[in-house]
Amino acid sequence: MSNAIITKNTLEFLTELKNNNNREWFGNHKDRFTTHKKEAKAFFQAVMEKLNSHDKIEKLKIFRIYRDIRFSKDKTPYKYNLSASYKRLGVERRGGYYVHIQPEGSFIATGFWNPEKEDLLRIRKEWEVDATEVRKIMENYDFQKIWGEMEGEELKTAPKGFDKEDPNIDLIRKKQFIFIRRFTDKEVLSPDFLDKIDKSFMAIRPYFDLMSNILTTNLNGESLLD
Repeated sequence: MSNAIITKNTLEFLTELKNNNNREWFGNHKDRFTTHKKEAKAFFQAVMEKLNSHDKIEKLKIFRIYRDIRFSKDKTPYKYNLSASYKRLGVERRGGYYVHIQPEGSFIATGFWNPEKEDLLRIRKEWEVDATEVRKIMENYDFQKIWGEMEGEELKTAPKGFDKEDPNIDLIRKKQFIFIRRFTDKEVLSPDFLDKIDKSFMAIRPYFDLMSNILTTNLNGESLLD
């Protein structure tokens, strides 16, 4: 599956779906959707094969096209993107990967979307003590070239129990710790798109290795997995 690609026809279908986001139109074009869904599934599986060559993936989740509109003011029934997430294998491997295909809005993301309360506190405590290692990783030229700056939701001030004057407060106040790389439609349609995704995910490993170590040890560096 190394030659798996996303085609122009798939992006065009998603654009049409965005402009005709109703059940009647979708029902009349269900066969087309099935074709594009198969193409995307093959692509997402190819990403997983690449990941498994240098990481260990426990689960691939391909998201459904149907929106959950129960609690949303937006009642359009369908997403106009195709996406998948990848869970790393085992409690000793933290972090996850995400691929999002959308006309004029494709991107990949990685990191920690919504850490559990205990993990969030552990990360903040680590950076309160010393954030030298994570800054060194994030400031690396090759890392920056691919992933840029850390993104994600954050508090406006210091979390409870932390000093707002802490030199690492820019990291401590974050609630999410994610990196995003965005792609143009031209890049998505290029033959090397799969390789670009894989090389990007490979580049995140120093960050994952550090964060996995933090989240599986206490502040004294003692393993929590024994």
